[in-house]
Amino acid sequence: MAAKTKAKKTERDAATLSKIEKLAKGVLAEVTKGKNPAVEIRTRTLTNVSFNEKKKIIELGDRVQSREFFNTAMARKFMQTLIVAKGCKTLLDEGKTVSIRQLFYMSKHTLKGTTENTFEDQSESDPVIEDLEVTVDALREELHLFANKRGLVVGKLSVNDSGDTIDLAHMGSGGWGIPSICEPDRLKFVNNSAEFILCVEKQAVWHRLNEDRFWEDHNCILMTSEGQAARGARRLLQRMATELKLPIYVLVDNDPWGLYIYSVLKQGSINLAYESMRMAVPNVRFLGMSAFDYKKFTMPAAAEIKLTKEDIARAEQMKNYPWFKDKKWQREIQATVDNGFKMEVDALLTKSISFITEEYIPKKLRDRDYLQ
Repeated sequence: MAAKTKAKKTERDAATLSKIEKLAKGVLAEVTKGKNPAVEIRTRTLTNVSFNEKKKIIELGDRVQSREFFNTAMARKFMQTLIVAKGCKTLLDEGKTVSIRQLFYMSKHTLKGTTENTFEDQSESDPVIEDLEVTVDALREELHLFANKRGLVVGKLSVNDSGDTIDLAHMGSGGWGIPSICEPDRLKFVNNSAEFILCVEKQAVWHRLNEDRFWEDHNCILMTSEGQAARGARRLLQRMATELKLPIYVLVDNDPWGLYIYSVLKQGSINLAYESMRMAVPNVRFLGMSAFDYKKFTMPAAAEIKLTKEDIARAEQMKNYPWFKDKKWQREIQATVDNGFKMEVDALLTKSISFITEEYIPKKLRDRDYLQ
């Protein structure tokens, strides 16, 4: 059997390994001194999150919690944190990447002499991975972990994905699936001739636009986040915005949940506030669907879906978000409440099958009818 080739580490791999080793050495030093070993982790709660008005993104604060070994309430989490760190070090040493599900199985075993497992369910290991990200200041992707890919792209852009050059203008009806890891050492932009990016919430809407060759007629990149954008999709958008200097327009349903999907792309999310600098795109533009589109485009009554109490409560909550305090946004959100109904982007098909491609989006772009 041929000897295994030792994996070549990138500079970033070496930096991440150094951070993990520093964490381990700190714990070992405390044990050697006979002290209570502990790991300090920044608190990922609403009380430790704030909106940076200057940067226009959500950021995680500096409050920390100490995870101690000699504390019955923390011992299990302390153990799990080090086990996950050890698993990530192994991946970095071997130059291999696994899913967060696979890391769960790598980390799960029964403690010797007991019937207790290190992890019972992935719902235990996933938060610990996020804790480790915060602790060593490294993206999950830098720890060589990925999640299932979600999102599709097609259009006037070529990329190099782990050594393979892919022309996104020749991806057929299926499009190119957005990888979970979109970092520069794996994904590079080779050639771009697009003038803007259109990101749509729903895959069905993306398929309509792709079949109509919207991206070809309007010289753009067409992307779908398939609902709330996964980390890979958010990172890809952020990189395209900053590296390709392209404006990004977002098309979501006219309801509070659609606005939240847009909001996460723009400002970041509370849960991943520690990664906003690498994922948020403050200049992303809200193209629609707007509450005012009902009259602008003379939509039929069939497009209406009655607002629920939950929808109204969510809309009122969103009006209090700092990034929606501008009077134009207040007017937009209030208009949805006043209408008493919401609309899905798919409702544009009540006009005609390709109304969204031939009339709706082109007019919105011509009229610069968007919010930012």
